[in-house]
Amino acid sequence: MLDEDLDPKKKAAKLRNLENMSVDELAAYIEELKAEIVRVEADMAKKKAYASAASSFFKT
Repeated sequence: MLDEDLDPKKKAAKLRNLENMSVDELAAYIEELKAEIVRVEADMAKKKAYASAASSFFKT
């Protein structure tokens, strides 16, 4: 594990200006955000599995 993995991440997401976006562009943006959510949830699940495995290893 790297030291940077231990540091809390406090960067705010970069917000886009929605005013100038068309309905089609907004729909595409929503799809991008949904894909990012799926990616983040997968990473969270992986990290929880690692933590659970490590926890069970050290409890024995």
